Amino acid sequence: MKRISLEQLLKESKKEAYADQYRYILSRIEKNELKPVKTSLLNGKTPALHTSYWINEQQPDYSRQEQELKFAMVPAICTDYYLNHPKVYLQEERWVKLLNQYFLDTQDDVLEYASINERSFQIFGREKFLQREQGRKILSHCGVSLEQLHVYHTTEPLAYYSADKGTPQTVLILENKDTFYSMRKSLIDGTKHIFGEKIASLIYGAGKGIYRSFEDFSFSVEPHINAAENRILYFGDLDYEGIGIYEHLAASFGGTHEIAPFVQAYRNMTRKAGRRGYAELPDTSDCQNRSLSGHFFSYFTKEDQAEMQKILTMGKYVPQEILTYTDFMGDDNAV
Repeated sequence: MKRISLEQLLKESKKEAYADQYRYILSRIEKNELKPVKTSLLNGKTPALHTSYWINEQQPDYSRQEQELKFAMVPAICTDYYLNHPKVYLQEERWVKLLNQYFLDTQDDVLEYASINERSFQIFGREKFLQREQGRKILSHCGVSLEQLHVYHTTEPLAYYSADKGTPQTVLILENKDTFYSMRKSLIDGTKHIFGEKIASLIYGAGKGIYRSFEDFSFSVEPHINAAENRILYFGDLDYEGIGIYEHLAASFGGTHEIAPFVQAYRNMTRKAGRRGYAELPDTSDCQNRSLSGHFFSYFTKEDQAEMQKILTMGKYVPQEILTYTDFMGDDNAV
């Protein structure tokens, strides 16, 4: 019951004669829609009306929805949430029924995996529903996991170049696009060794994008790059973020492949930076995470470590782009 004033009840009928207003209120009382608040004052007119009323708000009838949830849903859909929140089910009913129909249509099939956007369109007719719209919420309310839908996540295609498809080989992951292009050009132009290392394949890591790419590494590259006997190196910016990317990658995927820093490349970039002058190097961003495990530095000599730590302590960093195509050309190309 909700309390409402006579003035609110007659708001839309102010211009009508009082006799008509009285009959309107009386008819609603007879229909049990209104009940006078006995303690309220009378309005001083004849015949008199109370100035306050209890309005009887009709509760919605969810019996149809409850029957659907109890008897029409497949066992894969847990209906507890919607039985306790029928109003929410009324809002999400369309999507729940589509999910239910999907389970009905595929209950006798051996489900093949599909990408999350492909499965989203198959079920809901909207390819982004599970990723960007309310699909995850619907699944949660239904007690259904993504695993039950047999989906896989897709990543940006991994950009790589192979000068040699033999195995075993050395594969080099590069943080930045410019260095990838320049090294690739040097291999295309006939270089066999870069800083004394025979590099057969290059992978463009795209910074932290390499994390997701490596989750699908075996699916994203040809077998000669994913061969277990291959050696994998990493080369990125000499700053906290670049080192952090390497350490995260090595820790996350080192069980499948050992990933080591490309020591000779880092050594050459610090030496070139030294000739330029450390003071002339760009400043490190204050927002970079400076928490490192030390795994990166363990591959280097004490002298190399001291030089790199000096640069970082000065608040400076060395971008990969300090090294160019010319530095990579020729078999004897150490700086």
